[in-house]
Amino acid sequence: MKKILFFTLLCLISLSLFSQKIYDFNENCKAAYSEIIKLKLSTGQQRIDKERQQNPNNLIPEILEGYIDFFTLFFNEDPVEYTARKGNFDRRLSIFDSGPENSPMYRYCKALTYLQRAAVRIKFGERYSAGWDFKKANSLVKDNRSKYPSFLPNNMIYGPLQVVIGTVPQGYKWITSLLGMQGSVSGGMQLMNNFINSDDPYAKLFADEATFYYCYLLFYIENKPDEVFRLIHSKKLDVVNNHLFTYLAANLSLNSKQNDYAGKIIQSRNMSPEYLQITAWDFEMGYVKLHKLQLDEAIKYFDHFITNFKGKFYVKDVLSKLSWAYYLKQDQANAEKYRLLTIKNGSTDSDADKQAYRNAKKGVWPNQTLLKARILSDGGYQKEALSMLQGKTVANFPKPEEALEYNYRLARIYDDMGRDDDAIRYYQEAIRLGKDRTEYFAARAALQTGYIYESRNQKPLAIAAYQECLDMGDHEFKDSLDQRAKSGIARCNGE
Repeated sequence: MKKILFFTLLCLISLSLFSQKIYDFNENCKAAYSEIIKLKLSTGQQRIDKERQQNPNNLIPEILEGYIDFFTLFFNEDPVEYTARKGNFDRRLSIFDSGPENSPMYRYCKALTYLQRAAVRIKFGERYSAGWDFKKANSLVKDNRSKYPSFLPNNMIYGPLQVVIGTVPQGYKWITSLLGMQGSVSGGMQLMNNFINSDDPYAKLFADEATFYYCYLLFYIENKPDEVFRLIHSKKLDVVNNHLFTYLAANLSLNSKQNDYAGKIIQSRNMSPEYLQITAWDFEMGYVKLHKLQLDEAIKYFDHFITNFKGKFYVKDVLSKLSWAYYLKQDQANAEKYRLLTIKNGSTDSDADKQAYRNAKKGVWPNQTLLKARILSDGGYQKEALSMLQGKTVANFPKPEEALEYNYRLARIYDDMGRDDDAIRYYQEAIRLGKDRTEYFAARAALQTGYIYESRNQKPLAIAAYQECLDMGDHEFKDSLDQRAKSGIARCNGE
């Protein structure tokens, strides 16, 4: 009897040891992660399936599948996919609870899952729930940093969280106040900079993902677009075969007025069907063509985006641009059609969509000369934009909103051409004309003035300009402009 009991106990112990869950980022998992981060999701899934067969107790495949869910939902915003996949986040969190708590991967995987779900929830309009997920992610990674200070992947989460929390615009301030979250721009950026330049094995493994986050923070929070593109070129980021980098480079090129470079990147990407099919390429190519005033081509790409995109972010923005394109083609019937669709379709969750909705509701068509100058200037074609306004004065634009835009547009053109004194002069006039209006021109003029003074190391003047931007009331793009102004003040104060 004793022998039987001993044998039974031995079997139970062996079974327990055999079934113990582990976090093993082995070579197969690293290969799967490498494919997924390039947006080759199906190839990554095949490697995950192989790992599950070979090592059924390894929990790393769960976090890898989390990336697949995240990228699929974040980029395509398909509500049907969301219904099918949203339960995976809760299931994954429960599975991680079965893993060993004495591993730094335990809290890290949970924090990353909460962070991914928060970003997805924002896309689907669940802001309050997203706020709590950010809170949980922040708490978990702070705890993990305390318990495992040498585990560097903590900083890939904690760094961006610190930066974003430190620059939360007024419209979202209630979330951080409610959840008791505090951040630091300089501290978060330093963590990220150290991480992407570290020789730590995990830092090398997660280098592409960390670089993606760092570039966006550097571009929008630190206002260092030149440094971003130096990094892209110096690190020789693969913008052809890594679609995450393709998106990064194309998107930031468009937003830094490098229109031709953006178009080249999009058209040169690897077109293999292995990659996640996203409508962002049509969205971005539509802008590339619009900025060149190639209106028929812009309409084709924007229309393809609207037809195939299942989400709501930037739908109003694109419909508005379609109405512009038809308006400039003198096709008033279609211009009116897309203006009405701008009001009806999409959401107002992004600042661009809010502006599109407001403009459509006003029912007033923009001055064609100013509109063409704006479109060309936004693409980086400053000489062509300036030629549109050559010989014009404020007298040519008798409407108050047109006089405001005329001064702002000249200022932006001169700013981009390096004619700082001319830019400041016209920015100041735009601020005078528009500080009590709802258009974004005056607030953006104050922000750009701050950038100029900051680049000259005239920090008190820069802070005053940034504060002027913050002090302006409700206007288009308020959340994003306020965030940039707050970031500017933090930089000038060394915070």
